[in-house]
Amino acid sequence: METSVIPAYEGDPNFKKFMDALLASSEELDKRRKSDMEAADRQRKVDMEAADRQRKADMEAADRQRKADMEEFDKQLKAKIKAEGEEFDRKLKADREEFDRKLKEDKRKDEARARRLDKQLGLLGNRFGSIAADMIIPNLVKQFRKIGFVFTKAYPTPFYAEGDNEILAEVDAFMENGDKVMIVEIKSKPLIEDIKYHIERMNKLRIYADKKGDKRVYLGAIGGLRFSEGARKYALKRGFYVVEASGDTFRAIAPDGDNAPREWV
Repeated sequence: METSVIPAYEGDPNFKKFMDALLASSEELDKRRKSDMEAADRQRKVDMEAADRQRKADMEAADRQRKADMEEFDKQLKAKIKAEGEEFDRKLKADREEFDRKLKEDKRKDEARARRLDKQLGLLGNRFGSIAADMIIPNLVKQFRKIGFVFTKAYPTPFYAEGDNEILAEVDAFMENGDKVMIVEIKSKPLIEDIKYHIERMNKLRIYADKKGDKRVYLGAIGGLRFSEGARKYALKRGFYVVEASGDTFRAIAPDGDNAPREWV
């Protein structure tokens, strides 16, 4: 049988007090440790909240600075764009003024060239009239005879006048007989505008003839050294006879088919 060994101090009142004090001290230590942990938690929470507030404040400050930087950038960019735009407007205005100046200068030169050309054309017209008198008109009478016209008279560059000095019309060649009059307009290369103008001339001459009691049939012809295909067709379509160069002479072409000769009566 085993015998229990009881420490000699177990029943010692001082030992009991010591153990009670030790237990109390341990409990107090636990309470203090718990209190310290709670205090640390509270401080950590406070620190975290403070850190959050600081971080938020820093972010707001950064946003304000970024916004200020953007506004300053926009301000500088707008100023630069405005300055460049003003410079562009100044350059554009200068270029426009230079263009207008050159345009006026070109116009002045063109007008001068046109005056010189008018003078040259006037001289050419005089020479052409001389050629009509010497060569074209005799050939016109001959060529129109081939297509059935017998003109007894032919004149170069006659003009018609009303009143004292008002010239109604001037033509390059005039051929006539007892019942018909042929009015011929001659160009080196007739244009459609020339043909349109000859229609107006024929209308005026018809009115003039009626005033003078001339009841003969008036016919029109367009003569040229060279014809474009379009001008030739246009003249024939409008009822004009076409007189064009053919070798060393001229030939007269009558409108035919759907294009009947037009008579001003």
